[in-house]
Amino acid sequence: MNTIEKYLLQNPAHIKEFSKRAYSYESYNIIQKEVARKLVCKISSKPKRILDIGCGSGEIFKNIHWQTKLFVGVDLSKAMCKLHPKHEGVEIICADFEDKKLYRGLEKFAPFDLVISSSALQWAKDIDKVFFKLSSLGEHWLFGIFCNKTFKTISKITSVPSILPNSKDVIDCAKKYKNCQFETIEYRLFFQDNLSKFRYIKKSGVSGGEKKLNYLQTKNLIKNYPLPYLEFEVLYISSI
Repeated sequence: MNTIEKYLLQNPAHIKEFSKRAYSYESYNIIQKEVARKLVCKISSKPKRILDIGCGSGEIFKNIHWQTKLFVGVDLSKAMCKLHPKHEGVEIICADFEDKKLYRGLEKFAPFDLVISSSALQWAKDIDKVFFKLSSLGEHWLFGIFCNKTFKTISKITSVPSILPNSKDVIDCAKKYKNCQFETIEYRLFFQDNLSKFRYIKKSGVSGGEKKLNYLQTKNLIKNYPLPYLEFEVLYISSI
């Protein structure tokens, strides 16, 4: 086996790596930004009426390079909603995307040319119901969803199961409502040391477990975590 073949086996095409130089203490959403960028890159048309579920501070909107007629963003965090860019034709709604009342309000804007969501739908308590509601608001979907292979080594070491969804379960749900294409990408983000990794986990908003580790467990994990990188799994869903 030659050197190139060895590299391809160790670095399959579905794994994207970010060097430790990409990370800084001021940037705790590197992967989320990459997900938003990739989603917008998948858009070949220029939809004029867009609904962004879990819009945050506006990563999707900031990546759009064409003029929209209506952009509706929904996010539960008031702080994030305040940070989202405000322009004519931009409506920001501070609400839980699983709230039934939200969808009654969104109906007045429907139909949307595109329903998009970056790094948010993994927190749905019932993603099947969310997909059902979103299916009536627009024909085309574009989602990026973190799945349970995110921080998989940490889950294995600590025996703390991930609260993130299984990608197969999400795919099965999506297929009930739309004819979609699916792509799973695993990301690796490299760090200088283990302490930096766990500082990133704490501040990035991507949690791999529901159960909190005690002080000794955390200390042991920081000391003995075997990889130079953190793992992320993102499922991309597209019906465009």
